[in-house]
Amino acid sequence: MSEVRVLVYHQAGDAAGVEAAYHRVSARMRGVPGLLGNELLRSVTDATGFVVLSRWSGIEAFQAWEAGAAHRADTTPLRPYRDTRMEAPFALYEVAASYPETGP
Repeated sequence: MSEVRVLVYHQAGDAAGVEAAYHRVSARMRGVPGLLGNELLRSVTDATGFVVLSRWSGIEAFQAWEAGAAHRADTTPLRPYRDTRMEAPFALYEVAASYPETGP
């Protein structure tokens, strides 16, 4: 089973609002089975662009959470910031290959 990365795209001029919502969602999702962690990324070329990247143990773990009743409630604080400029404001990627971090 390969790890999965889920990217959810957000767009807002209110960076503080996005960051606050991200922290609320992250706190709600602490302990979700299969969730390995997440990050809030801010675009360096678009001041209004953000991505939440989450790491999952596998597609099955992500799909189980997504199909569960808590999914919508967990992510509610970030929903107003979804990037509506995109056809699909999310993407799923399976890790095909990786290298561990190396020392100096």
